[in-house]
Amino acid sequence: MRRQVLLFLSVLCLSYVLGQVSYSIPEEMAKGSIVGNIANDLGLDLKRLKSGKARVYTGGGVEYIGLNKEKGFLLIQERIDREALCGETTPCALHFQLILENPMELFRVTVEITDINDNTPSFTNAEKRFEISESAVIGSKFVLEKAIDSDIGMNGLQQYSLTPTGNFALKLENQADGSKKVEMVLQKPLDREKQDYMSLLLTAIDGGEPRMSGTMQIFVNVLDVNDNAPTFAKPLYRAKIQEHSPKSTSVTTVSASDKDIGSNGEVSYMISSSKRLLYELFKIDSKTGEIVLIGEIDYEKANIYQIDVEAVDSGGLSDSTKVIVDVLDINDNNPQINIVSKSESVLEDSPPNTVLAMLSINDPDSESNGKVECDIDDNIPFKIQTSLNGFYTLVTEVALDRERASEYNITVTCSDEGVPSLSSSVTLTLQISDVNDNAPVFERSSYEAYIVENNTPGLSIFTVKARDADWKQNARVSYILEDSSVNGVPVSSYVSVSADSGVIHAVRSFDYEQIKDFHFRVKAQDGGSPPLSSNVTVKILIQDQNDNPPQVLYPVQTGGSLVAEMVPRSADVGYLVTKVVAVDVDSGQNAWLSYKLQKATDRALFEVGLQNGEIRTIRQVTDKDAVKQRLTVIVEDNGQTSRSATVIVNVAVADSFPEVLSEFTDFAHDKEYNDNLTFYLVLALAVVSFLFITCLVVIISVKIYRWRQSRILYHSNLPVIPYYPPRYSDTLGTGTLQHVYNYEVCRTTDSRKSDCKFGRAGSQNVLIMDPSSTGTMQRMQNEKSILDEPDSPLEVSLME
Repeated sequence: MRRQVLLFLSVLCLSYVLGQVSYSIPEEMAKGSIVGNIANDLGLDLKRLKSGKARVYTGGGVEYIGLNKEKGFLLIQERIDREALCGETTPCALHFQLILENPMELFRVTVEITDINDNTPSFTNAEKRFEISESAVIGSKFVLEKAIDSDIGMNGLQQYSLTPTGNFALKLENQADGSKKVEMVLQKPLDREKQDYMSLLLTAIDGGEPRMSGTMQIFVNVLDVNDNAPTFAKPLYRAKIQEHSPKSTSVTTVSASDKDIGSNGEVSYMISSSKRLLYELFKIDSKTGEIVLIGEIDYEKANIYQIDVEAVDSGGLSDSTKVIVDVLDINDNNPQINIVSKSESVLEDSPPNTVLAMLSINDPDSESNGKVECDIDDNIPFKIQTSLNGFYTLVTEVALDRERASEYNITVTCSDEGVPSLSSSVTLTLQISDVNDNAPVFERSSYEAYIVENNTPGLSIFTVKARDADWKQNARVSYILEDSSVNGVPVSSYVSVSADSGVIHAVRSFDYEQIKDFHFRVKAQDGGSPPLSSNVTVKILIQDQNDNPPQVLYPVQTGGSLVAEMVPRSADVGYLVTKVVAVDVDSGQNAWLSYKLQKATDRALFEVGLQNGEIRTIRQVTDKDAVKQRLTVIVEDNGQTSRSATVIVNVAVADSFPEVLSEFTDFAHDKEYNDNLTFYLVLALAVVSFLFITCLVVIISVKIYRWRQSRILYHSNLPVIPYYPPRYSDTLGTGTLQHVYNYEVCRTTDSRKSDCKFGRAGSQNVLIMDPSSTGTMQRMQNEKSILDEPDSPLEVSLME
């Protein structure tokens, strides 16, 4: 006992790391003995132990260690027998927790139980008998029973001795489980005639202080000739069996053979293990060698067994083998849930990770069968997380909201990973205390609204709506338009918001061509103190109306001059006369343009492209066709209420300018196309008279200046390239201008005195006449050096 006290006083290991402390004490200490000063080792004040209601938590097991809160000592409460507590398991330790409350704290304590030499080595049988043939050869082995010593380490079994040693010697062989295989080896031949009976003593000695020993008597009967010992088929057998298998379950069958015949060849089997537990769990058929289960096996108690099997023939010769039995775990234990501590209520503004309860979870199964995961419902604002091994804490995950739920029933379900999985659950009730913590929340994260342009000021656009989950004054919401600007103008000059209803009104009339969209923010503020608020972005999109008619860019309609396109009489079918170019400042389908031929002098001669506005011939031009052709083209957009524009295109069917000069001189006076037959008859009479006189003048002029005309004029069949305003580009993507066009504009040398102008596009002829002018303009060839003149041609590019 004095040695035990000395071992206690010399505590082997004391550490404090991350809330853990460890002690080492010998077994068999008296009740009331001090284990250690837990308060000092954990750095705790004695007042903290009292105020925190410190207690030892063992999880439902025997409380071998108690706590003296007055002095902060850990004391022995129950006698500790290391062999009964841990058996052969090393190291042997008690694990428990020291729990404090207000606030909750958990410390893990480990007490290692060291062994003392309090057990004597002993044999299961007090004697062992052998019948050995005198013909046994030197080196023959005879398996002896192992001694049992419940102590471990140096206090456990250390050595054997055999006396006398005349004919036999002792052979010890270390095995994987740390034990020794004991065999008696014949080292001197037997002689039955000299000695037919021997008595030997086998002694097992441990290494404790003082040493303790046990003995077994060995009796040897020397028999007549039996010169073959049994031999096992395998030196090692391995078998698997599930825990809780029914009794009489076959584990495995061993087999040994003996070459002798008769009684000397008859082999019997026996279990020669030194552990009493094996005799209670397994039995071997002495004739067949079948090992069967006769007891209850539990994986949680032992997961592997080693059985030593001996085969003996009638002459006493024997052989041995080992049978390793692996116990397979089944998922036969539900997780055990213990509530260590819990709170009854919590404020809704408690910060995340506020501890609400502490749970102890244990599953004695192994591997995946013993791995436990705990969870709670996903739709509640709590989470469960692991603290120390086997301990879980229930904490708040986010800020709570009493207006959403004033009480929670939290069901904690713990499941293992076995197949099938076993689970346990416990329900905790938690009350939520209320505070004012809810800001108004808009029904949408952002708003988009549409309004058609040209609206009436004061028109209601749409309504924003926010809700507050609080009560009474805290839930009263007001709407405020936040200060911002749109294109440098305060947003309040565009829209307004009703403080009570959230209705947004248009302050002005919008024009899509000036502004297409804008955004602003609306704040919702409750009536709490201090008030809470939230913001939302509102985007207003202006929708286009078809409020702009198409605009004709070419041909240019002027009040004082006339544009005419020339078509040679040799033009084939599909000849490009000109192209009507128009745009619409509206967008979308409101800007999609189509071209139609409304009126024409000869409808059978020309057609207009519906999409591109190109005017082409639809038949071969003949000499019978009138020189002067007048086309009225209408350009329409694709709006719901279509808008249109009309353009008049004058076309001259002739091979030279003098041929049509008189016709188009009169053309300039015909500014209004009228279907009235009387008007045309009168006009025709005037034109014929005028043309007659004009033709005489033209013929004389042609004769005089023929030599100049032969140098300047030439006939061309290239398509007409229309004139466009300089640098015009269709940026709206309406499809009216698909190519790049280049033009040259030329003026005559006497343009200062005459308004007659002539524009040349490629090789297409375009004639522009002023009705007040009697002059004649001749076509110029590119090779003429007119660039040297002050009024040189100007090239214009137009791209869409």
